[in-house]
Amino acid sequence: MNHPSGITANAFIATAHERLSDYLVRAKLDAEKILALTPDASTREYFRIPWRGRKLAVAAVYPEPFDAEIHPFLDVTRLFVAARLPVPEILDVDAAKGIIVQEDLGDRQLRRILETATEDEREVYVEEAISLIANIQAATPLAFERNSIASRLAFDEAKLSWELEYFLEHYFKSYCGDTLKHAENAELRAELNDLASELAARPRVLCHRDFHTSNLLVDAENRLRLIDHQDARMGPASYDLVSLLLDRQTGVPSLAEIRERRLFFLEERRQRGLDALDPDEFGREFRLMTVQRCLKAVGTFSYQSGVCGRGEFYAHFINPVLKIVLQALEWLARFPVLRETIRARVADK
Repeated sequence: MNHPSGITANAFIATAHERLSDYLVRAKLDAEKILALTPDASTREYFRIPWRGRKLAVAAVYPEPFDAEIHPFLDVTRLFVAARLPVPEILDVDAAKGIIVQEDLGDRQLRRILETATEDEREVYVEEAISLIANIQAATPLAFERNSIASRLAFDEAKLSWELEYFLEHYFKSYCGDTLKHAENAELRAELNDLASELAARPRVLCHRDFHTSNLLVDAENRLRLIDHQDARMGPASYDLVSLLLDRQTGVPSLAEIRERRLFFLEERRQRGLDALDPDEFGREFRLMTVQRCLKAVGTFSYQSGVCGRGEFYAHFINPVLKIVLQALEWLARFPVLRETIRARVADK
């Protein structure tokens, strides 16, 4: 197989560290100072490296070479830069080695900062994050104008259904070690197909796609910066807000607080001239999206725990996020098989 870079697959066998070391030597930078960073649920490997002017940078090393013109991370970064969204600066690209060097924003994840923040500090950060979602959605026309990859991908029925299938596969089999009875399996799939179909029919805007607090960094000037945005695509207006407020939770948030956040978001959209959304209808979409997005997240946590052996990082999120799903299902008063299945799983935990 030939890659766009001209390197054959057989030749592309050096480890990520070896390729990065060779890259730094050729750039006359100190290859002895490579620091591996803890990866998330990703096929990429990240390293902190020395950079010019005594600065540091972060290198993302991909498993194979790529074409820089159509690479999702680079394409979406160009879109976000054009929209003045706060993403890290791209410092260099070596497509042949599968390397993207970007600005080092540090290690201050918003998730960690919120754990020790005062109530006032938390309010400021969360509102800034919600404002960023509105800014991303305001860039929807630009995504189409630029023919960005993000404008050509969507949370359509096939994608939403695939994510729900991922939940069924990895929560019940990989994590719980269970096999659902045939009748229950068929009934669950029917309800999940209805959920995917309904969400796929909602109006779509530009979404980050993984807008949780681990993908928001606080830089040296205490500004929020976006990372891990390569999977941006078109989807429901509630998608990123659900991710921000409900993904990777260790408890069930207050319904009153969630409603307040939704209303703040709708006002942020209004200020940017975006289409007005009815608060009650948006609340219903938000709960449908809560079920889909949180089940998808449980599938990821289950895969990382049950297949990849990384339960120490992910398993503690599973039960709280299922309780959030159950809360949304009870408000919706729909999907009875899914509701009872989840209630039975979380009842004693």
